[in-house]
Amino acid sequence: MSQTAYSLLSPQFQTASAQTEQQWWHLPHPPEQALAITAWAQKSPGLVVLLTPDMTGADQMTRLLRFFAPSSLPVIGFPEWETLPYDQFSPHQDIISQRLKTLYQLPRMQQGILVLPINTLMQRVVPADFIEQYTFLLATEQTLDVDALIDQLEVSGYQRVNQVMEHGEFAIRGALIDLFPMGAERPYRLDLFDDEIETIRCFDPETQRSTDQVERIELLPAKEYDLSAKGLGQFRQQCLTHFGENVRESQLYRTVKNGHTLDGLEYYLPLFFEQTATLFDYLPEASQLVMAGDLSHAMEVNWADFQERYDIARHNPDYPVLPPQELILPEEALKRELAARPRIHLIADLDTASRKADKHKISFQWQPVPDLSIQSDSDYPLARLNAFLDQYREAHHAPVIFVAESAGRRETLVTLLKRHKLVAANQLSQPENWDAALAESTPYRIVIGPLEHSLVTPEMALIAEADIFGQTVIQKRRRRRKHNEFDQAVANLIELDIGQPVVHYDHGVGRYLGLETMSIQGEDQEFLMIEYAGEAKLYVPVTSLHLISRYTGANADTAPLHKLGSDKWEKAKKKAAEKVRDVAAELLDIYAQREARKGHAFDTDEDAYTRFAAAFPFEETPDQEAAIDAVVADMRAERPMDRLVCGDVGFGKTEVAMRAAFIAAYSGKQVAILVPTTLLSQQHLESFRDRFADWPMRIEGLSRFQNAKETQAIMADVSAGNVDILIGTHKLIQKTMDFKNLGLIIIDEEHRFGVRQKEQLKKLRASVDVLTMTATPIPRTLNMAMNDLRDLSIIATAPAKRLAVQTFVQQWNRDVVREACLREIRRGGQVYVLFNEVDKIEAMAEDIQTLLPEVRVSTAHGQMHETELERVMQDFYHRRFQILVCSTIIETGIDIPTANTILIHRADKFGLAQLHQLRGRVGRSHHKAYAYLFTPGTRAMTEDARKRLDAIARHDTLGAGFMLASHDLEIRGAGELLGDGQSGQIQEVGFSLYSELLDRAVKALKSGQSLSLDQAQNAGVEVTLGVPTLIPEDYLPDIHTRLVFYKRIASAENAAALNELKVEMIDRFGLLPTQVHHLLEATALKLKLAPLNLEKVEAHDSLIRIQFGAHPNIDPAALIQLIQAHPKYYQLKGQSELKYFADMPEVDERLAAIETIAASLKPDADPAHTNT
Repeated sequence: MSQTAYSLLSPQFQTASAQTEQQWWHLPHPPEQALAITAWAQKSPGLVVLLTPDMTGADQMTRLLRFFAPSSLPVIGFPEWETLPYDQFSPHQDIISQRLKTLYQLPRMQQGILVLPINTLMQRVVPADFIEQYTFLLATEQTLDVDALIDQLEVSGYQRVNQVMEHGEFAIRGALIDLFPMGAERPYRLDLFDDEIETIRCFDPETQRSTDQVERIELLPAKEYDLSAKGLGQFRQQCLTHFGENVRESQLYRTVKNGHTLDGLEYYLPLFFEQTATLFDYLPEASQLVMAGDLSHAMEVNWADFQERYDIARHNPDYPVLPPQELILPEEALKRELAARPRIHLIADLDTASRKADKHKISFQWQPVPDLSIQSDSDYPLARLNAFLDQYREAHHAPVIFVAESAGRRETLVTLLKRHKLVAANQLSQPENWDAALAESTPYRIVIGPLEHSLVTPEMALIAEADIFGQTVIQKRRRRRKHNEFDQAVANLIELDIGQPVVHYDHGVGRYLGLETMSIQGEDQEFLMIEYAGEAKLYVPVTSLHLISRYTGANADTAPLHKLGSDKWEKAKKKAAEKVRDVAAELLDIYAQREARKGHAFDTDEDAYTRFAAAFPFEETPDQEAAIDAVVADMRAERPMDRLVCGDVGFGKTEVAMRAAFIAAYSGKQVAILVPTTLLSQQHLESFRDRFADWPMRIEGLSRFQNAKETQAIMADVSAGNVDILIGTHKLIQKTMDFKNLGLIIIDEEHRFGVRQKEQLKKLRASVDVLTMTATPIPRTLNMAMNDLRDLSIIATAPAKRLAVQTFVQQWNRDVVREACLREIRRGGQVYVLFNEVDKIEAMAEDIQTLLPEVRVSTAHGQMHETELERVMQDFYHRRFQILVCSTIIETGIDIPTANTILIHRADKFGLAQLHQLRGRVGRSHHKAYAYLFTPGTRAMTEDARKRLDAIARHDTLGAGFMLASHDLEIRGAGELLGDGQSGQIQEVGFSLYSELLDRAVKALKSGQSLSLDQAQNAGVEVTLGVPTLIPEDYLPDIHTRLVFYKRIASAENAAALNELKVEMIDRFGLLPTQVHHLLEATALKLKLAPLNLEKVEAHDSLIRIQFGAHPNIDPAALIQLIQAHPKYYQLKGQSELKYFADMPEVDERLAAIETIAASLKPDADPAHTNT
C-alpha cells in the first residue's frame, strides 16, 4: 500500500482533532508547514484556509502545497489586487480572473486548501448571488442568439475587440466567436453553423491558432462590480446617498452613470450593491483556519494604510472616496469572524508553543539535518552526503527522496549520485511528482519540486538539492549566462534567415541556404548549407559550427561572396589581421593609460550604506543587484570607474545611479547627473529628493526651468561645495561650471548628447568616476564595452509583474487608431500619439479629436514655452485628458503609469535607439501595453528603416535593449568602432570575425606574442561515432533555435559548459533524444582529444580509425610500443592512420576505447597500462 502525506505524519496527529477550537503546531519552516497542512487537509472534511501575513508568503506556500498535494486535493489562491488603497488604476485582468474563479469555486469545494494573505481576507467582495447570476455555460450543439450573447457579455463586463488577447475580451468575425473567459487558462473559439455552436476550440492568443477541442465552457463575470442596468441604478443612488448632490459634477459620476468604466473602480464596490459580502460568506461550513506568521501586525498595517491613504484622497472632488470600513473589515470584526471557526496556529518558536495547553499542542518530530554540502576541494566531495545516507538507511530503512529544482538539475544530480557510487542505478527511481514518489518502492527517489531545505523524519528523508549544491550552483550558472549574452547577441546565429550572408573562418563569406540532413556512412547528420560565388555549395557539419558566424557590416544583398578554393579570402583575412594588430596596440595604450590613472577610492560607510539600501521600496532583480555590486566595487577601487549600465526602460537603472550617488556624496564628493532633456531633469530631481529625504544632502537641479538668478545662485553654491548632488542638462559640463570637489558623473542616455558635449565628457573621464546609463547603447559604446575598454553591466531582468509591450507594425489606418485608443481608454488608461512634424501637430490633434469626440486631447512639443510644456505634462500625469499628441519631447520624459498605449506616426523615420526609448514610455505598470508603429508601406521605406522596424517588432520582450543594440550594429555597419579607416576591413570580413581577431590580437599582445592566423581558429578533430548525432526536428522544430544550440554546443570550451547546455535543453525542450545524447558525447570527446591535434576519429561497431593529420601531438615511441604490445588489435596504415579492431556494438564501448587509446598516445602516457 502506498504512503500518503498523512500516513507519514499520522503518529504525530494522534492528539489533533478537526473540532478542537484552537491548536498550536510547532513547525519552524515553510516546507514542514506545507507537508503538515497537506497531510491534515487529506484527512479533514471541508476546506483548510491558510492565512499568511503577505502575498510573498502566500505565493511560497502555494508552490509548496501544490508540490505536496495529490491531484485529488485542489490548492487555490485568492490574490491581492496589487494596487495601493484608493489607487486610480485597476488590477491586471489576470488577477481579477483568478479572484473571480476562486469565488466561483469556493462554495462548491468539498475538500481542498485555500491560500491567501490576511489583507485579502479583510476585503469586502461581490455578493455570491452576483457570481451565480452572471455565470453562464456555452456548449456544442447549443442554439445561440448572437445578439443576446453580445448583450450578456457586455453586461458581464467583457470588452469587444478585434483580436482577443486577454481575459475578459471577445471578438466576433462572421460565424466565429472568440472569447477569453475569466478563470480560464486559454481563450476559446466558437464555430457556429447557422445559429448552433458546432465546435469549441482552445486557441493560442499569440499565434491565434486553434488547438484542442472541448465540449463546453463556463463564462464568469469579467469585473468585480455590476455594470447591468440594476447595478448602474444602484451606483447612481448610492453615490448621491454617500457623497451628496455635488457628486453629479464629478468625473466619477459622469463617467460611470453612462456605463463606462474607470481604472480604480474596484474601490467603489459597495456603490454597485445593496450589500457587499466577505470571503467568510463564501467558505463552506466545515472550514478550518490555519494561521501562519504575525497576522495581527499585518492587519494593523493594512488598516493604517487604508486610513492614511483615505485622509490623502478624500479631498478630491472628481473622485470622492469611501471610508475604509466600507471597503475592508475593521480589525475587531475580522477577529470575531476568525474566532467563530476552528483555528490552527503555526508556531516557529518552541517556547511559544510550550506556553499553550499541552493537549492542543503538537510538536512534530523533525530530525536535525546535518551539513550535506559538496566539499569541492576534497578528494571525496560527497563524503558528508554519503555518511548521512549510510547512517539514515541503517537506522530507519525508510526511503530517501531527493528534490531537484528542474528537470535539468535532476539529470545533474542523478549523474552525480551514480558517478560517486552513492546510489546503484536499480535503487534510484525518477517519479513524475510527489504522489508518484510516495507510491514507489525503491529506496532512493528523485523528484522535481520547489523545496528550499531538507526535512527528515523516521518515516522519510526529504533532501533538497540546495543543501547538496549550496548556493554556488545558482551563482555560477548566472555568471556563465551573463557571458553568453555577448555570444547570443552578435556571434550566434539567432534569427538567421535563408539567403543571409555568413562567414566561414576557412572559406570566407557565403550565403546561408538552410539545414540539410544527410546520411554519411549510415550515420544521419545535419549540415549547414552555404552557397559561394558561382553557386558552389559547401556543407558544414553542425559539429563545426564554431567556425561559422553571422556576416554583419554591410547590406546583406551586397555582401562580398568569396569563391571556394581562391586565395582572395586568405588575403582579406591576412590584411584584416595586420590592421587589427595596429588597432589592438592603440586600444591597449588607451587601456593602459586608464589602468595607470589614479582616481579616488571611495571608503563606504557600511552602516550608512546598508540603511540607505534598505529604504529601497522594491526587491532588487538579480541583474540589478549584480550591477549595484559592480558599481560599488568600481568606486572602492583606485582606478577611475568607467562603467556602462545597459538596462531596458524602467528596469531599475535609476536605483543603481542613486546607490552610486549616495556613496560619493556621503564620502564628501560632489555628484553631477547629466540628462538629455529638461523634463527628465525635473523628474530625476523629484526622484532623488524623495529617495534622499532622510539624509542631510543638498540636491539641486540646473535646467531651463531655473531663471538666470536661480542658476547663478546654484552655480555659486556648487563652487563653494554647498551642493552635494547636481542634476541637469548639458549646462552641467559648460566651461563656466566649477565644481569644488567633483567625484562622480552619472550620464543618462549618452547617445542623446552632441559631439562637443561628448568631447567635454571625455576630458572629465580622466579624473573622476563615470557611470553611464542607457536603454540602448549606441554601437560605438557597445563595441568599446565588448572589447573590455569599458566595464558593462546588463540589467535584462524585468521587475516583478512588468509585462512585455505588444508591438504592431502597419500602415496608418483610422479604424485601427480609433480601436487602439478606445481599447486603452475603456480600461481607464491614456494614450500617446507621437507625431514629429511640429508645424502640423495641432492639425493631427484635431483629426484625433474628430475620430474620438468623446475623449479629451492635448498636445506637447519642444517649441512650446517651458512653463506651458510643464503644465501639459502635469495635466496628463493627473489624467485631466486621455490622449497626448506629442513630438519626441516625451522620449525621456516623466513616467505616466496609466499611459499604456503609444501610436508612433511615420515610425520608419526614427532610429532604433529612439524607437526603443519611445516604446519604453508605455508598459510601466502591471498592465499589458501596446505600441503601434505606423509606416507608409514597404515600398516607401528604405531598406534600413524596414530592418529597424523588423528588429523592434521582433524584440517586444522585456530586456531587449542589448539585442537591439546588436541589430543597430548590423544596420549601420560597424565602422564607428575605431573610425572610418576600419570600415573597409569590417566590410570585407564581417563584424563578428573582425571582433574575434581584435580580441585575439589584444590577448596576444598582452601576453607578449603576436597574432597568428593559424592559431586564431582551430577546427578541431572531426569525430564520428557510427550513430546519428543531431538535434531531431521533432524535438526542436524551430530552425533558428536549433542553429543556436548547434553553434553553442560546437563552441563549448569544456565539459562543464556542455553540461550546462544539457541542463538547459532538458529544461526548455524535455528529455534528450538519443541522437542529442550522442551529439553531446561526440563533442565532449572532441574536447578531450583537442590536445593531441588529431585530424579525424571514426568509430564503428568493429573498427576505430584515427587519422593523425599534419602535426599530431603524440608520442611516436608510445605508438610503436602500443602496436607491438597488441598486434591483434592495432594496425598502422602508412604514417598517418591507426586502426583498432574490436567488437564494440554500443556507443559507450566505442567512446571508452577511443579515450583509452588517446590516453596512451599522450606524450607523457605509459602505453604498457593501456587496457584493451
